[in-house]
Amino acid sequence: MKELKSVGTTIKRRDGEGHIKGQTEYVDDIPFQNLKHLHAVRSPVAHAEIKGLDFSAAEEVDGFVDYLTHEDVPNNLYTILRLVGVGPDEEPLLAEDRVRYEGEPIAAVIADSKGAAMEAASKVEVDLEELPAVFDVEEALEDDAPILKDWGTNHFEFEGHHCRRVRRGDVDAAFEEADHIVEGRYQTSPIEQAPTETTSATAKPEANGRFTVHTNTQALFFSLDNTAITLDIPFEKLQFKGGTVGGGFGGKVDVIVEQLATLGAKKTGYPVRYKFTREEEMKVSSPRGAWRMYFKDGVTDDGEIIAREVTSYADAGAYNRHTPYAVTKHAANLAGPYNIPNAKFDCYCVYTNKQPSSAMRGFGVTPCSFAIENHMDKIADELGLDRWEVRFKNAYKNGDITPHRKEVEDASLIECMQSTAEMIDVDLPEEFKQMSSLENTEEHNV
Repeated sequence: MKELKSVGTTIKRRDGEGHIKGQTEYVDDIPFQNLKHLHAVRSPVAHAEIKGLDFSAAEEVDGFVDYLTHEDVPNNLYTILRLVGVGPDEEPLLAEDRVRYEGEPIAAVIADSKGAAMEAASKVEVDLEELPAVFDVEEALEDDAPILKDWGTNHFEFEGHHCRRVRRGDVDAAFEEADHIVEGRYQTSPIEQAPTETTSATAKPEANGRFTVHTNTQALFFSLDNTAITLDIPFEKLQFKGGTVGGGFGGKVDVIVEQLATLGAKKTGYPVRYKFTREEEMKVSSPRGAWRMYFKDGVTDDGEIIAREVTSYADAGAYNRHTPYAVTKHAANLAGPYNIPNAKFDCYCVYTNKQPSSAMRGFGVTPCSFAIENHMDKIADELGLDRWEVRFKNAYKNGDITPHRKEVEDASLIECMQSTAEMIDVDLPEEFKQMSSLENTEEHNV
C-alpha cells in the first residue's frame, strides 16, 4: 500500500498566492483592441408567441454596432448533451416563434460598450402574444396542461418510456408482507450557484479565419463542440481557452454565452464579449433543479426495508440542458446506501415555463439523498426504533445487488457510521460495532 502523503496534512493551494495578491488572471482581465459588447434581448413573460421585432430605436443608440436574431444562426436548435447521444435538439440559441420562460433570449445587440449594448437592447420592440403557462411539475403532466414541446408532451422520453424506470423484485407482494407502510413527500427548491464571477466569454476573430474564444466555462470541449455545430464552423477553426473559473459549482457547464459571443465576432469582425450581469446570473443561468419525490416503503417490525416505491419529478424548466442525465443518476441512487430487495422507481423529466435547470454539485443525486435520509428518520420514528439501528440494519455490504442490477463492490456506510459514532461519543450497541461491509465476501472470512 502506498504511504499516505496528504491525509492529516496541510496542502498549499498552487493558485492560492495569486488569489490573495490579486495576480490571478480571469477571463475579463484579458485586453482586446476594439472590443465590442453583447447584451441579450430577453422575454418579459414566461410563455408567448413572437409576432415581430423592431430594432429601429436600438439602432439610434450611440455606440450601436449590430444585432443578432435566430436568422443569423445556421443551426439554431441544439441540446448540450447531444455530444453524448442524448437528444433531441430542442433549445433555440435565439428564440424563433415562441418563448418558453421569462428571460429567454430572443435577440442580441452588439455595441461599443456594455452600457450602450444594454441601452440598445432595452429599446428593441418585441411584439408578443402571451400564452397560458405551467409552473408545477405535476400540473404539467395533466391532460389539459399547456404543451411546451413540439413533440406534443411535457416530458422527456427514456428509451420508449414516459419516465426513467427501475424495477427489481415484486414490490406489490413485498408490501403485502410488510408489517408497516411508511410514506413521505419530499420537495427541494431551485438553488442558484451564485459564482463570484458571472458567466462570460469573449470571442476574437483571427486573421487566419479562426476564432479564439476565452471562456470561464467548466466544460471547455462541450462548449467548443456545441459552438462549432450550432454555428456551422469547422472544429479546427475554433480555439477555446479556459482558465480560472471564478466560482462554478456546476453552473458553468452549460453552453450559454460562447455561441453568441462567437456569432457576434463572426458577424461584426470584432472581438465580442458576452458577460452576464449579476441580475442575469441570478435569473437566467441554470440553477440546481427543483425535485418532488414521493416515497413508499414496506418495513418489517424490526426496521428492515423490504420494498421501496418512488415516484419523482425533476423540474427541467423549459429545456433539457442536463436534466435527462440528472434523472438517470437520480433513478440509480434512490435506494441510497441501503439494501432494498424490491424496488419500483418512476422518475420523470418534466418541462415547465421556468428557466432551464442544470448541474450543481451532485445534481440528481443530492435531492434523492436528502429525501432518503429524511425518510430513514421517518421510518425509525414511526416504528419507535433508534435512527442508527435502522441504518445499520439496512446498510449495503459488498456483494449486495442494487435495484439497477449492479453488484456493490465498495460499500463503506457501516464503517463510516462506526467512525462517526466514535467521533461524536455515541456508544453503539456491540452488534453494530462488530459489523462490517465485507461480511458477504471471502475477504471477510479469511
